[in-house]
Amino acid sequence: MPELPEVETVVRGLRPSLIGQTIRGAVLPAVLEQRSRRMLNVAAEELNAAVSDQPILAVERRAKYILLHLQEAVVAVHLKMTGRLYILPTGEVADSDRYLRITFPLAGGQELRFSDARRFGRVYVGASIDRLLPILGPEPLDDAFTVEALRAQLANRHGVLKALLLDQSFVAGIGNIYADESLHIAGIHPKRAADSLSDGEIEQLHGAIRQALNDGIKWQGASIRWYRQVDGTKGQSQDHFRVYHDPRSEKDKRCPVCDTPIVTIRVGQRGTHFCPICQPAL
Repeated sequence: MPELPEVETVVRGLRPSLIGQTIRGAVLPAVLEQRSRRMLNVAAEELNAAVSDQPILAVERRAKYILLHLQEAVVAVHLKMTGRLYILPTGEVADSDRYLRITFPLAGGQELRFSDARRFGRVYVGASIDRLLPILGPEPLDDAFTVEALRAQLANRHGVLKALLLDQSFVAGIGNIYADESLHIAGIHPKRAADSLSDGEIEQLHGAIRQALNDGIKWQGASIRWYRQVDGTKGQSQDHFRVYHDPRSEKDKRCPVCDTPIVTIRVGQRGTHFCPICQPAL
């Protein structure tokens, strides 16, 4: 599932082409109109009415959500596993169109398209972000996310650290990949208890989270399976992972620091990758 770096890359790819454009409506294939309530928070005709003739004022990210700020509404898109947002001239056909779920015609002769092979993606519309999004933790790349802020977030937390990093109400935007990468950079075992970290380890974790996410953005996200940038090209983050890997395609992943084979375990039902030497258990 796309995480903060992938979603941020999509937002940066959309922003230059969308800001200042006007959405003319929202069009769903006829076969989907009666089955769209799982994907939408309103009926298809309500989505169309809410976005029609609305100028796009800003394109932003919150956690793993892509936000289109319109003059009188906000559209929030969660890509989930296989969702894609891309822009094409009206009438041009793309390979991703075989999974097309929503088309947003634009006044400039282009279309913003949302495709989703697995149909897990979500498109919500409302008057404000507060009414659309769940409770979310702080943005880990914001200036307000300091070492002290992370220490306060960890106070009185007793759970497993890896699972806590995946909790979007704890910190926003981190998923399985970048949790593993962050913990390796910090030298912390994924099964450590959250309340066992020393002040020095909290500082290391804070820096590691920001480094892992910034590296992910630098390499335009990870195209392990479905994720693509707005222009359809792959990201390169998967070529630079320290510990995370797909064992089906990379069976002998080794630690870039000590060359020890990376170990894979389950933490909170998620595949978890770590170096037993650089990230020792207590």
